[in-house]
Amino acid sequence: MQIYLVGGAVRDELLGIGVKDRDWVVVGSTPEDMAALGYKAVGKEFPVFIHPDSGEEYALARTERKSGPGYKGFVFNTSDDITLEQDLERRDITINAIARDENGDLIDPFNGRNDLENKVIRHVSDAFVEDPLRVLRVARFAAQFDFLIAAETLTLLTEISATDELEALVPERIWVETEKALQTRTPRRYFEVLRECNALSVLFPEIERLFGVPQPERYHPEIDCGVHTLMVLDQAANLSADPEVRFAALVHDLGKATTPREIWPSHHGHGERGVELIDKLCDRLRIPNRYRELATVVSRYHLNCHRIDELSPKVVVGKLEGLDAFRRPERFDKFLLACEADARGRKGKERQDYPQAGMFRKYREACLSVDTKSLDIKDLKGAQIAECIRLQRIRAVKQVKMEEAV
Repeated sequence: MQIYLVGGAVRDELLGIGVKDRDWVVVGSTPEDMAALGYKAVGKEFPVFIHPDSGEEYALARTERKSGPGYKGFVFNTSDDITLEQDLERRDITINAIARDENGDLIDPFNGRNDLENKVIRHVSDAFVEDPLRVLRVARFAAQFDFLIAAETLTLLTEISATDELEALVPERIWVETEKALQTRTPRRYFEVLRECNALSVLFPEIERLFGVPQPERYHPEIDCGVHTLMVLDQAANLSADPEVRFAALVHDLGKATTPREIWPSHHGHGERGVELIDKLCDRLRIPNRYRELATVVSRYHLNCHRIDELSPKVVVGKLEGLDAFRRPERFDKFLLACEADARGRKGKERQDYPQAGMFRKYREACLSVDTKSLDIKDLKGAQIAECIRLQRIRAVKQVKMEEAV
């Protein structure tokens, strides 16, 4: 029995990146052998075992062949005569098909180390096309490492996108890859790659429809809504590592794709229209509610944030209530980051200041400074009490605005 460190751990070691998880391949063993050594079997699709001391995953070397649509349509062979090279050959891309033996020597039959040095993502074999999830994985690795994709690999990605295989993917698996991509160095690359191989229109049609839709050049020198969306995602990535903020930035303008052509380049009401599209997207991919909640308030209220200095004190308080800013300050801060990303995600405005965020925070603080205990509300009930507090908050915001105007 031989044991090898494989996949992402070897790749990240070669890149000088801290290794978080280690995966191992066991050659020349059987499930019975592993059990006798104290390993605990956890795999259902194929034999994977947990080391009794380290808790790390050890998988028997295997080959695989496709037997039907989607990830579950695979048959695995884990007989004890499967070689390491055969196991590596079934992997998706060359930089993930490198192993290290117990002596520290590399086994690299597909020249993955050379591709690492040249910053190229390349498929291992033509069997690559058998798993549609690899479209998302390649896009995600491109975003994670900011690598180029080999032309022949991009051709295969496009071939997969032309079939109905992507539609057979389990929604949760699409979201898992997308959530990981949102946490990478350059998340926009993920969506650029998906669009380049024609997968974006299948997986994220709401985003694809933004491309080619114009906006007023006065506010958007980049003009194209799709281009703007990726620029906003870029800015969100610069401002925050939080994937919730990045997702909200990505979908903040979905409503613009539903604007009637006859009123282009104006997009009145796009924020509210976008909420319905965000809900449908989150329902389809079963995206966690925390992403949905932030994204919907950003869609609905981002224009109000941009124009906060123009809004009356009464409207400001109403928007703070709509944002639930008094009870959920952390989400309010994320909202402001997404709005700032939107303001900066425009050609030539990438470094501009965004004083609106500071103003909005100041108005919220003014509202919270209202001493509700000192209010004369002993004879009031329910809605009357709430209205009394609201009036005091409006006065507090008005006072701040008067001071700003001096």
